Amino acid sequence: MIKTERITAGLSIKRSVDAGTEDQQQIVRAIISEVKEKGDYALFAYTEKFDGAKLSSLKVTREEINEAYETLDDEMISIIREAAENIASFHAKQKRETWLYTNADGSILGQKMTPLDSAGVYVPGGTAAYPSSVLMNVMPAKTAGVERIVMVSPPGSNGKLPAGVLVAADIAGVKDIYKVGGAQAVAALAYGTESIKAVDKITGPGNIFVALAKREVFGDVDIDMIAGPSEIAVLADESASAKEVAADMLSQAEHDKRASAVLVTTSQDLAQAVAREIEKQLKSLPRSEIARASIDDYGAIYVAETMEEAVQTINELAPEHLEIMTEGALELVKDIKHAGAIFVGRYSSEPVGDYFAGPNHVLPTNGTARFSSPLSVDDFMKKSSIIMYSKQAFDQHGAKIAAFARLEGLEAHARAIEARND
Repeated sequence: MIKTERITAGLSIKRSVDAGTEDQQQIVRAIISEVKEKGDYALFAYTEKFDGAKLSSLKVTREEINEAYETLDDEMISIIREAAENIASFHAKQKRETWLYTNADGSILGQKMTPLDSAGVYVPGGTAAYPSSVLMNVMPAKTAGVERIVMVSPPGSNGKLPAGVLVAADIAGVKDIYKVGGAQAVAALAYGTESIKAVDKITGPGNIFVALAKREVFGDVDIDMIAGPSEIAVLADESASAKEVAADMLSQAEHDKRASAVLVTTSQDLAQAVAREIEKQLKSLPRSEIARASIDDYGAIYVAETMEEAVQTINELAPEHLEIMTEGALELVKDIKHAGAIFVGRYSSEPVGDYFAGPNHVLPTNGTARFSSPLSVDDFMKKSSIIMYSKQAFDQHGAKIAAFARLEGLEAHARAIEARND
C-alpha cells in the first residue's frame, strides 16, 4: 500500500540513486579496455555472452529494415511517422543561429553555432522495445545538423532488433545502425572499432552498466546525462480524478522497480481515493510486479495544508515529470522552478509527452532538474566566441588589458598587447 503522510518541515524524499557497486565498475572498465584493444572481436564475443546472439555482422542491413516495415501494420508506421514530425517541429524552434554585433568603436563580437560532426544514440533493449527513444534522441541531432548519427542497440537472441526500433530509426534518417548493446556498445561509440567509427557525443538511456560506461568514457567524448530511474510527481487538488491520477502514477511505476511515483495534494479525500485506486488498478496491470515494487518502495502521497506548501514540495522534489491537475493549472506553472517536463491539465497525461506531443522525453532525474534541462538541439551543437577588435578599440583598451595581465603575473600576456603598439 502506498504511503500517505502530511507534509512537515524537513520532509525526507526517498530516491533510488545507484552509483553501481565496485564489482560493476570493474566489469565495465574491463569491457571498455577489451573493446579498445580487440575492437569488433570483443563486440561479437560480448554480444554472444550477454545477449545470446551469435552474429556474423554487426551492422543492420537494408533487408532487415525492409523486413521490419513488413512486420508492422501500416497504421503503426503512420503513427511513428507522425510522432517524428511532431518531435522535429518542436525541436526546430529550439535551433539558434550564429550572431554578431558591432560596437561603436568598430569591434565585432559574436557567437558561432556549429553542429557536432557525429553523435551516437544508445537505444535500450531487454524487456521492452523503445522506438520512442530512437526519435527523441535522433530528431534533435538531425535538427542541429549532425552529419553522422550512429545508433546502437542490443539484439535479441535471434540476432535482430525490434521492428519498431528499426522503423523509427529509418523514419528518423539513421543510416548506421549496429546490433550491439551494453558497456561494449558505449566503448565502441567512444573509441571506435573496425565496424563502428568513434563519435563525439553519446546519448540515450540504458541499464546500470550502460550508465557506468557513459560515466567512464566522459571526457574522451561528451554524454547527455547519467539517467536514473523514471519519476513522476502529480500536483493535484480536489478537482482531480483519483482514477486518472492513479493511472498516471502507475504509468511511471511500471517502468522500473526503482521508479518513483508521488502525489502532492491539498485534498485528504483525494489522497485516500488515489491510494485505493492504485491498489485496484495494480490488480489488472500486466507489469504489476514491477509497478508494485516501485509503489511500495518509492511511491508516496503527501498532503499539504495549502497549495503554496504543495508547490514548495514539488520544487524540492524537482521531478523528472510533473503533472498539474488542479483548477487554474496553467497559472501554477509560473511557480514551478524545478521540473524536467511540466504537463498541464487533465488531458496532458505524461505518455502524451513520452510518445507524441513533440517535446523531448529525455529528462533530468534524481532531482537534477534543479540544474539540468531536457535533451535539446543545443546538446548537439557547440558554441564558439567571435572576437574581432578594431584598431580604435585596441588603442582605447590595450593599456587596461596589459595592466590586467600584469595583475595576474602574466608578463607575456601584457607584452603580447604592447607588441602591437610599436
